[in-house]
Amino acid sequence: MNEDMTRKALIDKAMQKAGWKVGKTEKHDAREEFVVPMPGGKNQFVDYTLMHNGKILAVVEAKRINRGAEQAREQARQYAVNVQSYVQPDEPLPFVFYTNGHDLYFWDLEGGYPPRKIKSGNYPTPDDLQYMMWRRQKKTTMATVEINKDIAGRYYQTAAIRAVTERFEQAMQREALLVMATGTGKTRTATALVDVMQKSKWAKRILFLVDRRELRQQALDAFNEHLPQSPSYPKEGEKSFPLDRRIYVQTYHTMKNMLDKQEDYVSPFFFDLIVMDEAHRSLFNTFKEIIDYFDAFKVGLTATPKDKVHASSYSLFNCESEIPTYEYSYEQGVKDGHLNDYEVLKVRTGVQIDGLIGEELTEEEKETLWDEGIDPDEINYDGKDLEKAFTNKDTNRKILMELMEQGIMDESGTTPGKTIVFCANQKHAESMKQLLDEMYPHYGGRLGEVITSSMERVYGRDGLIAEFKNNDFPRIAFSVDMLDTGIDVRELVNLVFAKRVRSWIKFFQMIGRGTRILDDEYSARKEWCREKDMFQIIDCWENFEYFKENPKASSDKSSMALPVRLFNARLKRMEVALSVGDNETAMVMRDQIRAQVEDLPENSVLVRDNASTLYKVNNELFWEGLF
Repeated sequence: MNEDMTRKALIDKAMQKAGWKVGKTEKHDAREEFVVPMPGGKNQFVDYTLMHNGKILAVVEAKRINRGAEQAREQARQYAVNVQSYVQPDEPLPFVFYTNGHDLYFWDLEGGYPPRKIKSGNYPTPDDLQYMMWRRQKKTTMATVEINKDIAGRYYQTAAIRAVTERFEQAMQREALLVMATGTGKTRTATALVDVMQKSKWAKRILFLVDRRELRQQALDAFNEHLPQSPSYPKEGEKSFPLDRRIYVQTYHTMKNMLDKQEDYVSPFFFDLIVMDEAHRSLFNTFKEIIDYFDAFKVGLTATPKDKVHASSYSLFNCESEIPTYEYSYEQGVKDGHLNDYEVLKVRTGVQIDGLIGEELTEEEKETLWDEGIDPDEINYDGKDLEKAFTNKDTNRKILMELMEQGIMDESGTTPGKTIVFCANQKHAESMKQLLDEMYPHYGGRLGEVITSSMERVYGRDGLIAEFKNNDFPRIAFSVDMLDTGIDVRELVNLVFAKRVRSWIKFFQMIGRGTRILDDEYSARKEWCREKDMFQIIDCWENFEYFKENPKASSDKSSMALPVRLFNARLKRMEVALSVGDNETAMVMRDQIRAQVEDLPENSVLVRDNASTLYKVNNELFWEGLF
């Protein structure tokens, strides 16, 4: 295929797809064979000039399909320089494209970045190219834009933002990776970075990618709160993809499906910045098409400690020597008082199950799984024996009793604070919920709730997730994967590992659910959680031993329950009254103690467990015989 055939069969069609009118007359904005008059009476003929209102915004040099597109680089550069010198000397230097019909390269000579391949082979739309030229002329240095401290005011957040802007502006890199522990405000940091880039005209349209639907709403809420002047997508009930927003928040799955269908053309130059939340290898192997499609600045966010981040993630964000652009570790966050530390209560359920785990796979098998977007460390084929273990009532009863007796309670001392129980599957979660209601019926079925993707009314402002985050009850969420990562609930004080975890990255993310501290302003704290200086993990499957972690053991700091304190106070007062001959006060205390005992919930597992002792006091003679 010669050059002319290449242009007609491939290049013209690609330009027309992007909305350009290709031809040789003044009515065409993708003008073919544009004449550049040169000194000495000679002319140059530019294969294509992309124009707006008679002004050339970009030149395109074409080569036939069996030649390397890179061979056109210098010729295309000279065309751009000559267009500015001899055609429009008062206009900025045009952008440069060069292609062989399959491979397309873009070069912003004035921008200072080296040429880069547009992997989709798609061109910018006329509107995109006009905006790109406007941005290049109007943008200012990001270094002089003040970071909004109301959005991200902690020292490490501002340091992370400056590290990214300096990498983009001074080091001339287009990718950055932030390693920041869960609970340290990655989304806030990204929001403040967006604010800086928008104010300095480095970015207009931003794509924020998340891996779960529930995290999409969480991110949207953050952007809408802190950047209300930047209209966002999607709004409630919105399905079509609009082109007039500034902030786009989507899941990786939804964005990939949109690009696969391309019902409406979205050019690779549509977004200026892409922020990828929970950036880890299994996502990139499945959704790398999104990253490759768009020619934008890219920022990865991950809570995975830098020594656990896979080399491919460092490579994707062009981080040499496997060093992230900025790191703020969990340990530093605890030291600075920005994160809560945890203690671990290890529960022996007596169940030992053997099975195939990710570490037993061959390297070849692991690579195959990575390519399919599956983390091999999460593979855990345990068969029927494990299913029996998860649905074993004795095992689950012991786990729930440990939570209710040893977990961190609210101020009353009788009801556990916000808790996530990590379950193995839907059946396991439902059986745990059923058993909880049987053991503690006096809560009327509202103490715990199954919150999984299989349940109805999970998402939205009135969904189960919102209820768990914002309301007093339910206190306990039985989750299968859905709440393992990303969910932001400051008041979480108990995490129960009722399943085995074999991915270190996922294990660390699950621990991160409890690290967030309460609001600095006391009045803004929820009524059911006014204080939190730590959280507790109840590990029922020896996960810490598996990962060779040696955490701080639980010191049983839980305060004595309020009814118990009241009982003991009345008992003490009765004893003192009797010692000084004050029988009237002693009788009042005795009657109050008796009423308290009689009001104990008879169906409570703790009450039933002590039924023999309570039987002895359940008669008139016992109380009359006290004194």
